[in-house]
Parts: sequence; C-alpha cells; structure tokens
Amino acid sequence: MKISLKNISTAFFITASVMIVAQTEQDNQKERIVQPSKDKSTTNIFLAGDSTLTDYTLESNYQEKRYPQQGWGGVFQEFFVADSLKTFKSPLAKNVLVVDKAKGGRSTRTFFQEGRWRYIFENLKPKDWVLIQFGHNDESEKKVDRYVDVPGYKEYLRLYIHQVREKGATPVLVTPVSRNYPWKDGVLGDSHVDYAKAMIEVGQEQKVDVIDLNKLSREFFTQKGKDFVTTTYFMNLPEGKFTAYPNGQKDDTHFQPEGAKAVAQLVYNEFKKIVSKK
Repeated sequence: MKISLKNISTAFFITASVMIVAQTEQDNQKERIVQPSKDKSTTNIFLAGDSTLTDYTLESNYQEKRYPQQGWGGVFQEFFVADSLKTFKSPLAKNVLVVDKAKGGRSTRTFFQEGRWRYIFENLKPKDWVLIQFGHNDESEKKVDRYVDVPGYKEYLRLYIHQVREKGATPVLVTPVSRNYPWKDGVLGDSHVDYAKAMIEVGQEQKVDVIDLNKLSREFFTQKGKDFVTTTYFMNLPEGKFTAYPNGQKDDTHFQPEGAKAVAQLVYNEFKKIVSKK
C-alpha cells in the first residue's frame, strides 16, 4: 500500500483515529497506562513499535500469562536513573519518563489505525522524544491484516516523523531488532534486509537520527554465540519451568528479561550519543 503525506492532514489524522479509537480503549482496559508527564522538568520518551519492545508487565496477570516474555521497552526506564542522567551532555530535562505504547503484532499501519499513535501525538509536548521501531510485522506478507509493503512502510514513517516534529519533539528511528536466525558458521545473518534498509533511507531523506538496532543486535548476538543467545536471551523455554508455558516454548523473535535488558542497553548507548549531539 502507498499513502502520500501531501494528502494526510492533521485533521484527517484525528478523524481517522477517532473512528478506530474504540479498539485502543479495549486494549487499554487490559493494560496499565503510564501517564505522560506534562511537567517541563520531565522529558517524556515515547516508544512506538511492536512486541519486541512492548512492556508486558503492564498487562493484567503478567506472571501467569506472559512471564518471562519481555520487550526491551519494558526495561528502558531503568537506564534513566539520576546517576545516569548526570552523564548526559544534553537538553534532557531533570527527569525522564519512558512511555511505552508498543504493542505486539502491530505494523506501522495498524499502530496508526488503532489509535495508538494518536495517543502519542496528543500527549507530546515540546522537547519530548519518540523512538520508532517497526518492521517485524510490516514484512509479514502472509499476515495481510498487518502487512505493509516497503513504499507504504516508508510513508508511515514519514508521517510519524512529520507529526512528532509538528509538536516540537524529536523523532528517532530504530531499525527492527534482529531475530535469532539465520545463523551460518557462527555468524547471525540479517532477517530484516529490506525494511531495515528502507528505514535508514527514510532517516537520511528526512534528516532523522537512526539507531541501526538490526545491525547492532546481530553483531552483539554473534559475539555472545548462538547457544547462549538462544537459551538466555530468546524465548526458548524448557517444559515445566514457567506457569505461562507449561509445555515449554520455541521462539526466536521475542525476549526473556535478560535479552530485553541487553537490547535496551544497545539502544540506550546509541540514544545517549544522539541526545548528546543536540
């Protein structure tokens, strides 16, 4: 699909979002909401994306239904404690609040259509930041409910960038984090070639900073080794250990807490560099 920013006004954005906001309200009833700060002494960092950065602890009955699954966004707040903020040479405010609106199964299109982006747009204030990571679901051609082709993917990214800047906030693009495949000769290959490349191209075109998490995570996982990453970082679980997965689990896309923390560290390191340049 392809859309044009020339044909997308803020009025259209709001109208379209109102039409489907009921679905988001249903989602919100199932998850705790982190309220963005209106205080100028606090910088909000909004996270827009899919399951790999979702904070699953916000969902009801997390321990029984989801644990140990966690997205990197769910632990990102831990990196913005007072001591770490003192090391920033940046325009960040005295306090930082991470507002994770990521949701599993969402692509650039469905995140917009369901009103999750509307929530971010309406709550943005000047000098806030928005980290935008999509790709896993956009590239799922067999799942037509979420699939977005590369041209459409680029257009939604442009839309997000435009609207973040409209509010006086700063967008940062984050290429999709690597899956735990394909491995060859001890090296983790690229499972997001087209969409990571497309995001980097949009970043260059729109003069937006890009954290190439796809590349960073592949290199990091390769250093750790396939066996370690498979059992420690990704959701490959034995039988009988976790209530939510009595039969075990084989999942090379989603993270256990240790994997989420490792990826969040990669994002934090790059984000700090970007902010410090401003």
